[in-house]
Amino acid sequence: MNISKSSQRPGARLWLLAPACIYLALFVLVPLVILWVYSFGGRDQLGRVVLGFSLDNYWRFIHGPYLSALMRSLLLSTLTTGSTLVLGYFFAVWLALFTKRSMRNMLILLIVLPLWTSSLLRIYAWITILRPTGILAHLAAACGVGDQLPPLLYTPFAVWLGMVYNYLPYMILPLYTAIEKVDIRLIEASLDLGASPLRTLFKILLPLTSGGIVAGSLMVFIPSLGDYVTPDLLGGGKYMYMGNLIQNQFLTVRDWAFGSAVSTVLIIIVSLAVWVYMKYADSAELA
Repeated sequence: MNISKSSQRPGARLWLLAPACIYLALFVLVPLVILWVYSFGGRDQLGRVVLGFSLDNYWRFIHGPYLSALMRSLLLSTLTTGSTLVLGYFFAVWLALFTKRSMRNMLILLIVLPLWTSSLLRIYAWITILRPTGILAHLAAACGVGDQLPPLLYTPFAVWLGMVYNYLPYMILPLYTAIEKVDIRLIEASLDLGASPLRTLFKILLPLTSGGIVAGSLMVFIPSLGDYVTPDLLGGGKYMYMGNLIQNQFLTVRDWAFGSAVSTVLIIIVSLAVWVYMKYADSAELA
């Protein structure tokens, strides 16, 4: 009884939140502040950060050739999000509405199973499949169309394929959770009243699962926007994306000030995406 009373005191609640606040301050807030401070600085001849207050790094990013990397990353993440949404939604509908409950756990396990291995291993598996002497080339040669197969590895198609493969489970799981909560009787009533399956999908199912769509899109869009391993390995380093640009500035060029500015721009874009999601979630709850 005394424990319950003490837990209701404001001071006790603050003590319970203290570990989480300390963790967020040390490992989230402090690194962000350091990144923000470095973004206004410069570098000396030895590659060391020189603190200051200048917008040259941001001006360099906007008016230099680096803006194309942002556009390319936005396009890739948008295509990845849209592709995973289409594939994941139909798979989640089939999984939640048309499969037996006894099979769902096994199918969900198969969806999550690739995430148990390293992403590098999964990417190298795709390299083995897509390379000119890989599995796909041998299958095409066995079918007699080996000469007609275009180069697949180190192309934008290979990058897109690897991104969709890596992030598809993150889209399926929130969609499945949202679709599973839908009352099946609403769908049956729509079909019984003469609505076509396509009209039922757009008028009934999509509005009821909009929260899962937004959550899954956010879970795919944010990490795919800053991914650099998949474009670097499957793209062969031919195409510069935001993740590759940041990696090169910190590890190769050793221009930490400019890398911090590019990272800050990426963080602002991600924060705007999260703000849009939160705003949409609040409006959906009020509706």
